[in-house]
Amino acid sequence: MTTVKLPGGETIWYKTTGTGAPFLQIHGSAFGHKNFAAMTPLMAEHFEVIDFDLPGYGQSVGADVRPGGMAGLAELVFEFLAAVGYERVNLHGTSFGAMIGLSLAAAHPEVIDKLVLSCFLARYDLAARMMRKTWKRAALDSGMDAVTDLTSVAGFARGYYERAEAQAQFDEMYLAFAATKPEAFVAGTQIIEGTDLEPLLPNVKAPTLLLAGKEDNMTPFNPAPSGCGFATIAQVIPGAELHVLDDCGHYLVLEQPEEATRLIVDFVNR
Repeated sequence: MTTVKLPGGETIWYKTTGTGAPFLQIHGSAFGHKNFAAMTPLMAEHFEVIDFDLPGYGQSVGADVRPGGMAGLAELVFEFLAAVGYERVNLHGTSFGAMIGLSLAAAHPEVIDKLVLSCFLARYDLAARMMRKTWKRAALDSGMDAVTDLTSVAGFARGYYERAEAQAQFDEMYLAFAATKPEAFVAGTQIIEGTDLEPLLPNVKAPTLLLAGKEDNMTPFNPAPSGCGFATIAQVIPGAELHVLDDCGHYLVLEQPEEATRLIVDFVNR
């Protein structure tokens, strides 16, 4: 575990686990790198896994917002890869991280071998924006514990709450979210709401795997007409491969890490 300073002034915390081809994981909003806590040990059996925190999350520090919105965050990740010495990586972004990963793949195809995107919208519909509005208000008025409660309600498949490990996962989420600055969470949410990635979809050149949860209420497969979800994304990214996991919500990497890892390893090694 170490840190690296970027040209923009941010100090990024990161760690690597395992050996093999480099595999970068970009976390969703609120979580930080612990978003992949269940998957990293599994992925590290096959790859050199690179986990890191965006500024304002975990132990990374810097401005909550970079100029350029989502494109600016993609440049931050591009600078991070250069700073730690990776010329090309496989990449998995989930939710907010998928939006960043897609932006990076479109802007810098030279650094992506294979691309995995899970549980995201290329453009948020009005219902998703209203959901996010409640989270922003909770973050500023009541703190990140309240955001944990709200996102847990929306994020997991209904059956997940019946599983024996569910309460332990919720406890881990409280700890992970507590390490995120409310201001960074709100800034990231505002970037999400102001982003339309649909025009970038045809520009993705890397082989792409899309992973969706059938019960994802945060970023549904078929959003309202004001949004752009997997139903469109899978048709527009050239040659994209899509898998929809049953009995799974938005937090796919926490709910079904073994199945997600199996699909990713198969895809990357093909």
